[in-house]
Amino acid sequence: MSSSGQTAALSARRRGPLRGRVRPPGDKSVSHRALIFGALAYGDTEVEGLLEGEDVLRTAAAMRAFGARVEALGGGRWRVRGRGGLSEPADVIDCGNAGTGVRLILGAASGFDLAATFTGDESLRSRPMNRVMKPLAEMGARFLHRSGGRLPLTMRGGDLQALEYRLPEPSAQVKSAVLLAGLNARGDTVVIEPEPTRDHTERMLLGFGARVEVEDLPDGRRITLAGGQSLTGTRIRVPGDPSSAAFPLVAALITPGSEVTVEGVLLNPLRTGLLTTLQEMGADLTISGVRDEGGEPVGDVTARHSALRGVDVPAGRAPSMIDEYPILAVAAAFAEGVTRMRGIGEMRVKESDRIALMAAGLSACGLAVEEEPEGLIITGAGANRPPVGGADVVTRGDHRIAMSHLVLGMAADSQVRVDEPGMIATSFPGFVDLMRGLGADISAA
Repeated sequence: MSSSGQTAALSARRRGPLRGRVRPPGDKSVSHRALIFGALAYGDTEVEGLLEGEDVLRTAAAMRAFGARVEALGGGRWRVRGRGGLSEPADVIDCGNAGTGVRLILGAASGFDLAATFTGDESLRSRPMNRVMKPLAEMGARFLHRSGGRLPLTMRGGDLQALEYRLPEPSAQVKSAVLLAGLNARGDTVVIEPEPTRDHTERMLLGFGARVEVEDLPDGRRITLAGGQSLTGTRIRVPGDPSSAAFPLVAALITPGSEVTVEGVLLNPLRTGLLTTLQEMGADLTISGVRDEGGEPVGDVTARHSALRGVDVPAGRAPSMIDEYPILAVAAAFAEGVTRMRGIGEMRVKESDRIALMAAGLSACGLAVEEEPEGLIITGAGANRPPVGGADVVTRGDHRIAMSHLVLGMAADSQVRVDEPGMIATSFPGFVDLMRGLGADISAA
């Protein structure tokens, strides 16, 4: 039974060591961008290794609705035939659970003379869009939306004026939305980051032939994009998603006798905060076979069972690992001592309030957890005393909460059960099959 389409509750329990070599699904951030950039470009964009999870498929459907020809060729290969711009869609754009997708599409579509209405599932409709709408409105886009800046919302684009925008908080999604709008704005659009965030948009703009300049300054990073540019279709190989690779890697670290290699992982330095943190905790991690694929560094990561220790995670590291804090919390549960994670308030406005759900799940599994407004403090059970486990975990339909607690169950004293595992398919279709192939015991509860 695969995780794709899974609706029944799942449980994970201890068995033997995890062993083997696996390849994670394609990186979700790069996959969304490949489809959107391909739709904006002139000509064909050939994509290999696209993540075929539900979030990315929603973005593919949205690009079709905006006039691009988007074809699945099989085996993760896709072709996007763009016409150099977007046209007005005939119906509402349903982005499902894809927060990255809707925010980037809002930026891309705002540069064209069109009106479009966006909605999503219950989770996405509860997530605020104000951070993206504010700079886009300053550029000239107009919005009609629900209270709190929530979906459904309608946007009217076109006739944009470039601006210089300093991000009030680190956000690759906001940065990317502004830069995509800037492609069709008058003048040079400038985004200033107080702290560098994942830079896939800047790298991909260069790959599609755009003129973009990136400067590291004493007070942050400055990205400048000239308006009125055209993109040209290209070839993209999507690397393995480090956020997905994190699950089998942490599972190996906490399961005695395990050794797991995850191949083809994206090693962009703005995405490797989790690997750095795990190494600080004493993890036995080896990186090999580093190479360049489509302008991004890629390599193979091997994890072996390790005696972990608690650490203080620097708040400034959050942008490089914001999606990995749930699985880091699981590693912390097996560590000796206290792990403190601070500066992670953005976790409260993800698919769920991830700070609250991780605190509740770990507490139910016998851990001492302290929840802060923008932080999480976990006292680990220690390498020789695995967590009790035995909990029924409420996930609120959040894929990373579900996968993280299933990994915990693989090494806890008693099985851990999660509800609503069907949402795992949004980012990691085949998660259950992949983990079973390594030796994990995951079954319908």
